[in-house]
Amino acid sequence: MADFLQDKVAIVTGAGRGVGRGVAQLMAKEGAKVIVVDPGVNVDGSGFDQSIAEQVAQEINQAGGIAIACTESVVTMD
Repeated sequence: MADFLQDKVAIVTGAGRGVGRGVAQLMAKEGAKVIVVDPGVNVDGSGFDQSIAEQVAQEINQAGGIAIACTESVVTMD
């Protein structure tokens, strides 16, 4: 099953925590190159911690996958 997403690119929003993190890790295990998108804000939109996305990308890379972190917000079309 590790080749299902081989050579595909997965953009996973909310990938810094919870379900999004699990989805990003699973897609990487399936062979996808993952863009870990998470601005690191709190549920109410306050704060900013770019290390959250960077940590998940680093974990994926250390496990043999390919991932980069993106801390941009995808809330609006701007």
